[in-house]
Amino acid sequence: MAKKIRVGILFGGKSVEHEISILSAKNVAQAIDRKKYHISFIKIDKRGACFSKTAIFKSIQFVDVIFPILHGPFGEDGTVQGMLKLANIPFVGPSVLGSAICMDKEVTKRLLKEGGIGIADFLKIKDSDPISFSEVTAKLGLPFFIKPANLGSSVGIHKVKNEKEFKVALKDAFQFDSKILIEKYIEGREVECAVLGNENPIASRVGEIIPQHEFYSYEAKYLDENGAVLKVPAELEGDLEKRIQELSLKIFKLLECEGMARVDFFLNANHEIIVNEVNTIPGFTKISMYPKLFEASGISYSNLIDRLIQLALKRFKREQKLKTTFRVP
Repeated sequence: MAKKIRVGILFGGKSVEHEISILSAKNVAQAIDRKKYHISFIKIDKRGACFSKTAIFKSIQFVDVIFPILHGPFGEDGTVQGMLKLANIPFVGPSVLGSAICMDKEVTKRLLKEGGIGIADFLKIKDSDPISFSEVTAKLGLPFFIKPANLGSSVGIHKVKNEKEFKVALKDAFQFDSKILIEKYIEGREVECAVLGNENPIASRVGEIIPQHEFYSYEAKYLDENGAVLKVPAELEGDLEKRIQELSLKIFKLLECEGMARVDFFLNANHEIIVNEVNTIPGFTKISMYPKLFEASGISYSNLIDRLIQLALKRFKREQKLKTTFRVP
């Protein structure tokens, strides 16, 4: 009988998405193939660690691969990925560069724009930058969105329609990040596509989110069971699904992603596809969009977890072949 692969599920984290991470970790643990994998849990608390850095390294010495399910900063942004690379431990999902790029929405948008991919017009504001409501409306019109540059799960996001809301939104967003984005409002459908793979990734069927709130807020995602209708697969005309899938794969490669990512789009009335954001550790509960999109594509939740772990091990094996020393002739 083959020896079980030891998987460490790394979850929790120093982020406002801590609770979502716990839900995702529980679901992965329930779905993983226990005949093939032995799992252990490594929890990071909201202070940044529930044990010392030395203890973290000791914990990961007893696993063959880490499955990080840490949403948001200090987990999805390359910090944990860098630690795992230093420890020489394989891990699921993008490496340091891809994780860092996709976590920073402003950097993501600049790279996408340079790659000729449609994005919403935006302004970048640091907490020390002066900005007025009239300046923003002159460039972006009304309404517009304000969001932290490095966060997820719609935390700190506001749809702004007047100057009073503008001031409140700025104050709130700056509680979560020292850099925020102010984005032009795009009227259209919200569609998502999941990507899986390393060098030769595949795209899932496309799904649609129909918010029952004013937008797909944190409340709509997690607190109100009727906050949104998820249609998987989405009802799309002509070759729209194929175009979105091809664009998702292009974005995945452009942003140096590996393993997994979920690409979120707006689709306007003219069938223009506009990128919203890219998530490298998307929500991973059994009812989250990433697994649901692949389930609609013929890959079960359990099989998806298996594929992600195998992709992590294959990448690690490939990287181990690289030279780390150089002898001068």
